[in-house]
Amino acid sequence: MGISMKATPPGVVTRSHYHTHKAFLFCNYILLGAASSCIFLTLSLRLVPSICGFFLILLHVFTIAGAVAGCAAAASGTSPWYAAHMVATVLTAIFQGSVSLLIFSRTGDFLGQLKSYVREEDGAVILKLAGGLCVLIFCLEWVVLTLAFFLKYYASVDGDGAGANSYAMRSGKVQQDDDLKDWPWPFQV
Repeated sequence: MGISMKATPPGVVTRSHYHTHKAFLFCNYILLGAASSCIFLTLSLRLVPSICGFFLILLHVFTIAGAVAGCAAAASGTSPWYAAHMVATVLTAIFQGSVSLLIFSRTGDFLGQLKSYVREEDGAVILKLAGGLCVLIFCLEWVVLTLAFFLKYYASVDGDGAGANSYAMRSGKVQQDDDLKDWPWPFQV
């Protein structure tokens, strides 16, 4: 019930915050599609995956879970799992980059570890398609990290975060005393 020093009302977001939020959601949707495509490409190499294929699929499942968690956090407006989302996104980005490097540098060995039933030439093409998607996922993960950072920054600047509210609570008393002098008597109490 104190007076706040926010530049915008609590329900109003700035244009840059709105566009950053939309770009964040768009990148997460692309991540969902790319990771699920990688899963299907890996499964197309062999119906029952080997241990290497299982870990590759598990990496893409973690990528999907991170993208879904990012979309849920962005949709709710609050992010109690912000730090966990950032750490998980960094780790999946690092692993996606490593897998893509492994796919492109040692395609034959990686295909041998998957124990594919597909002809070697066709399997190499499928694996390189999955590697290309891994590169896309790697780049998008870093874009998502940057956008998540800006969303957190905009939330704290706009007053949704704890930093802006605590500043308004500290400085609200001086503002409140000056404003009360102009108000009629019943409202000064």
